[in-house]
Amino acid sequence: MMKPKRIHILLVEDNEGDIVLTQEALEENKFINTVDVARNGREALDYLMKNEGYEDAIQPDLILLDINLPIMSGHEVLSEIKNNEELKQIPVIMLTTSSAATDINKAYNNHANCFISKPVEINEFMEAISGIEQFWFSIVSLPRVKK
Repeated sequence: MMKPKRIHILLVEDNEGDIVLTQEALEENKFINTVDVARNGREALDYLMKNEGYEDAIQPDLILLDINLPIMSGHEVLSEIKNNEELKQIPVIMLTTSSAATDINKAYNNHANCFISKPVEINEFMEAISGIEQFWFSIVSLPRVKK
């Protein structure tokens, strides 16, 4: 029997309902996940760069990033991540309510690894999160990042 993988996820999201739903969906699957939450763009970057009280933060295996965030947008955060030598290999999934072509194009232009528009229906949202887990943790080989 295969031992479950330990996966560390940074969820960058300001909507409390979406945070709870995402955490619930991640808990339902066979993967052992640690999920840390950043509620705005600045907090996400502080976490990733180990600033401002995050000196002991663990570098995530995957980042789920919303676009519409306080302080710094998800696009700004994505650009900072992908322009940072120590962070750029971490896969970033844009997980957002937007389905606008401009947001999709901007995300890929800034090297997002994928773009998922959040389904409105709860069951579809849970399935989307499950699909993320299945794909990124069962099929894909993630980069080995320094912890």
